[in-house]
Amino acid sequence: MNFSLDDALPALRQTPAVLRTWLGNLPASWTTPNEGPDTWSPYDIVGHLIHGERTDWIPRLELLLAYGEARPFEPFDRFAQFEASKGRSLPELLDTFAQLRAASINRLESLRLQPKDFARRGLHPELGPVTLSQLLATWVAHDLNHLGQIARVMGKQYADAVGPWLAYLPLLQPRR
Repeated sequence: MNFSLDDALPALRQTPAVLRTWLGNLPASWTTPNEGPDTWSPYDIVGHLIHGERTDWIPRLELLLAYGEARPFEPFDRFAQFEASKGRSLPELLDTFAQLRAASINRLESLRLQPKDFARRGLHPELGPVTLSQLLATWVAHDLNHLGQIARVMGKQYADAVGPWLAYLPLLQPRR
């Protein structure tokens, strides 16, 4: 599928509702475990998504529109959520994410991007030149990637409990 803002916006709008429905009323036994050292729990992932709303997608879009490749994007701290989320409940994080995502979408829509805008280029500090359509497509794929990660982390909580059915559940099997 090629990038389409008309297709991307509904997916971006749904992520907060999906997370709230999925995680909002679960006990911490589902939302705080991770897969081991240097991995993230569902709680951590929501914090990461919040950090992205604050510092990544719209700020990079605006930088790209204003400066093109003349000014690189600010590097993204993939681990900022650990400090930023301290002491906050998951329902509070879900509310924050929903508010920030709504504001991001409002800002994106207010720009009234035209087809020619999607070919405009910015400069990623590690990846080099990127287009606006690539940035926006990555925003959607990033959400989906983390939703899949949440499913995997949660599913693995029962990896031992499912017994022989593990053979039919590739999501729960060790990654190669």
